[in-house]
Amino acid sequence: MQAALAGLALGGSLIVAIGAQNAFILRQGLARSHVFILCLICSLSDLLLIMAGIAGFGTLLSDNPLLITIVRYAGAAFLAFYGLLALHRALHPHILRPAEKEMPLKQAPLTVLGFTFLNPHVYLDTVVLIGGLSTQYGSARWAFGAGAGLASFIWFYSLGYGARLLAPLFSRPASWRILDGSIAFIMIWLALRLLTERA
Repeated sequence: MQAALAGLALGGSLIVAIGAQNAFILRQGLARSHVFILCLICSLSDLLLIMAGIAGFGTLLSDNPLLITIVRYAGAAFLAFYGLLALHRALHPHILRPAEKEMPLKQAPLTVLGFTFLNPHVYLDTVVLIGGLSTQYGSARWAFGAGAGLASFIWFYSLGYGARLLAPLFSRPASWRILDGSIAFIMIWLALRLLTERA
């Protein structure tokens, strides 16, 4: 139980940071668009990466700088593209309606998978950091990983469905303009950061 609680605390502290994946889930939650499946994909992806790290893939990843570099540049391109889309939405707020499903069901999961697996920092947080720290718990390391994975489920579903509480605020196009402008800034800033940081 102690290992599980430690994993829950660590996973929660890592996942709450504002990033591309969280911004996407927030926007989809406000639009009430495919919230359950997108939150499930994010949560299961984190759990999969955490368990891979505990199983030892963290060492393999840290020993392969070429793989990290490939993911870094692919992720930067993906973030920049989505950032430009968000900027376009911010400049044309008349197309932004809370109830509007902007993405078909086939496209939304692919987009959130891109935000997840094309972000090199997710591997550092889940596979390397959580996987590495789990070794200090010995046979209880799987409980530690389960706790960290539970933090992802709690966070994403709280964010996705909790966003509906903000729906009255986002009944005006100006609010969507501010949100999408913020998302565009976050995405483009993250893309530039990925391109300029050292491998």
